[in-house]
Amino acid sequence: MNNNESNNPVAFITGASVRIGAAIAKRLHQEGFNLILHYRNSKDSAQALANEFNQLRANSVQLLSGHLDNSDDCQNIIQNITAVDGPFSGRLDVLVNNASAFYPTAVEEAKPEQWDELINTNLRAPFLLSQGLTRTLSTHSGCIINITDIHGAKPLKDHSIYSVSKAGLISLTLSLAKELAPSVRTNAISPGAILWPSKDEDDLEFQKEILAQVPLDRLGAVENISDTVWFLVNNDYINGQIINVDGGKSIT
Repeated sequence: MNNNESNNPVAFITGASVRIGAAIAKRLHQEGFNLILHYRNSKDSAQALANEFNQLRANSVQLLSGHLDNSDDCQNIIQNITAVDGPFSGRLDVLVNNASAFYPTAVEEAKPEQWDELINTNLRAPFLLSQGLTRTLSTHSGCIINITDIHGAKPLKDHSIYSVSKAGLISLTLSLAKELAPSVRTNAISPGAILWPSKDEDDLEFQKEILAQVPLDRLGAVENISDTVWFLVNNDYINGQIINVDGGKSIT
């Protein structure tokens, strides 16, 4: 049941419990948003984040769980958010499609189930959520922000399915920007080297190789992404844009 009578705007962030998602949540909460935070497996991290925010502003954060590669879970999430007795009485101002599956799929070794997981999580889920939440977003002249990847435009070797999923998300962003305007704006952010994948955190040679391709010659910070999210939320004349936040890697 909804016990929050606040008129604060509301944001729903997928994959919000850790890393970039948590940074986006922190920034929007600081800016006065109430939050609906989605998690899949990281329940403890999600609960800790919600507790932290709710201590700062009571009843300002709710949690939703679900597997985004499952269409039924996506529909359940939509129904929860839009219900009049849902987290914030069905209100939604910002949808951030941040959750993503990422792992290598060399062409000769890729399996159909890997295609399904990567495409469903990275592309189908953002489509279904955008589709199902458009009405409430429209009511509040809201916006959709998709977190894509610079490898959606320049594919990453041995990650063909992942790259395809992010290329599709870029195309979806542009399509929604046309179709949902003027009531809902849609934009995307394509991060470059912001956080090392867990498996590469101690691989100094790999890190050196990646940073050699970045004109700014350094790793980005999660705040570079969360600041850009706030910029897109706050500027109501930006629509249909893909902003690369990559230290210049996309121009090399």
